[in-house]
Amino acid sequence: MKQLTSTLVVCMVAITPLFGQTGPAEKKLAELYPNIEPFDTGYLKVSDSHEIYYERCGNRGGIPVMVLHGGPGGGSYPAMRRYHDPGKYHIVLHDQRGAGKSKPSCELKDNDTQALVEDIERLRKHLNLGPVQIFGGSWGSTLGVAYAEAYPENVRSLVLRGVFLGSRSEIDHFYHGGVELYFPEAYAKLRSIVPKPDQKNYPQQLLAVLQGDDAEAKKRASLGWATYEVKIAHLEQSDAEVAETFKEWDPYDFSLIENHYMAQGCFLKEGQLLRDAGKLAAIPAVIVQGRYDVICPPITAYRLHKAMPKSKLVLVEAAGHSGSEPGIRSALIEATKSLE
Repeated sequence: MKQLTSTLVVCMVAITPLFGQTGPAEKKLAELYPNIEPFDTGYLKVSDSHEIYYERCGNRGGIPVMVLHGGPGGGSYPAMRRYHDPGKYHIVLHDQRGAGKSKPSCELKDNDTQALVEDIERLRKHLNLGPVQIFGGSWGSTLGVAYAEAYPENVRSLVLRGVFLGSRSEIDHFYHGGVELYFPEAYAKLRSIVPKPDQKNYPQQLLAVLQGDDAEAKKRASLGWATYEVKIAHLEQSDAEVAETFKEWDPYDFSLIENHYMAQGCFLKEGQLLRDAGKLAAIPAVIVQGRYDVICPPITAYRLHKAMPKSKLVLVEAAGHSGSEPGIRSALIEATKSLE
């Protein structure tokens, strides 16, 4: 779950010599804040079988923000510390059950959405935080909305990117042909992993392979799934750039955990998160969405925005899904500034 060019600006520059007018200046994109290191790290035991890793950065006395990683199973990484002003925010990252540095790795027992929601609340209390900003993209947006609906009184604001609400139609789009309309070659490669893939529950079939005894099949399935997702997450990324991602990253845990969740409809009732969005009515929110996000099409972000009267929807025109794309990155940083 890794330069925005304005068409208007390009066109205005092109016609200026004809009409003798100056086009609008292109807005400079915001850059990530400088690299920082945690001032505190630790583990919190959240069940008989799970301990989650967490880290804290920035200003201990600043605005508390809990940054939620994607996937499920993606784990946190250093760049996630850099979307907030470290002088103003108390930045908390954690690895969800089975992911990243959390222990045990890849554990699926007692690993579901409700458990992850409660882990956020346990960690918030453990760190003695008051109401927090929730910052999450992709699966992080799913989990962020689920947490905010469960504990609206503990959420001061929301920043969501690439909104995914775990509905059947969203999962079907991802697995069962929707993405194929835009990335037919990437989808064909994915479908070749499992012979005669089932159109009704392809994630269940992938999960069966990933949990099987055939080591080569497991490696092929995990790499195939992760390659598919990395490829389609960007507006423009070559196959060589995608392959470079896996030179130092074994995607098995990511692929296993993500398909575990998707095979079970993200452990949510159908339509639950959008249906209960009224619980978020009093929470200020900024929703950042790539116009050409094929993993999480903009309609879901739009529907969530319409259900949240204090939300602002920012559609980034020349962008796909990834939070690292320049326009998305810039919009997220501007969102955190607006909520300081």
